[in-house]
Amino acid sequence: MKTTDKIDVREIRRKLGLNQSQFWSKIGVTQSGGSRYESGRNIPRPVQALLRLVHIEQIDINKVKKEDVEVATYLKSSNPEMFKNLKKEAREDAKAKRKESKSR
Repeated sequence: MKTTDKIDVREIRRKLGLNQSQFWSKIGVTQSGGSRYESGRNIPRPVQALLRLVHIEQIDINKVKKEDVEVATYLKSSNPEMFKNLKKEAREDAKAKRKESKSR
């Protein structure tokens, strides 16, 4: 399988302007392993999840802490409306920051 959820990982890497070593090392995969995935080998689900988080969602997994996830989970279950509003505000803020950085 060359794609993960119909996404061409080679194309993602190229759009990000990264070589195989740079791209795959961010999610703990060797360059040779990444090359095999780009050539059609099935990508395990945990690797697919990391690929999505790091390269598609642009999440720095080194900054994610268990307690942050616990707080988000608690807020989502105890006050879903507030969670929804904060999520919307965070998206808008991130979008504005991306737009601002592109205009520089």
